[in-house]
Amino acid sequence: MRAVECAACGNQVLCEKFSVAHTSVQWTADAAVACAEFRDRVRPGATTARTLTCRALRASIDRAVEDGTLTVGTPDRGIPEAGSPAYGSPVVGTPEAVDV
Repeated sequence: MRAVECAACGNQVLCEKFSVAHTSVQWTADAAVACAEFRDRVRPGATTARTLTCRALRASIDRAVEDGTLTVGTPDRGIPEAGSPAYGSPVVGTPEAVDV
C-alpha cells in the first residue's frame, strides 16, 4: 500500500490499485475527524459507515495514479494492468516480460 495525501484536507490514507476500476483505501485516522467532507456529511453522533467516499480524496488518488506515485498492478507481482498509465512501460526482470 502507498500513502496518498488528500489535497483538500491533508489527511493521509494508504491505497493500492489492483486494476483501473479497483481502489483499496485504508484510513489512518478517523474519517469523521480527519476529513472535512466526511465531517460535513455526518450528524453529530452519527456514523460514517454509509458515507462511501470523499470526492476530494478520490481526486487526489486519481492524481497519484496519473503522476505515477500510485501504480496499478496485480496484487501478487505488481505488474501493471492493461489500460493503466504504467502499462506502456516494459516489465523487466520477470518471466512474463516479452520483447515487442
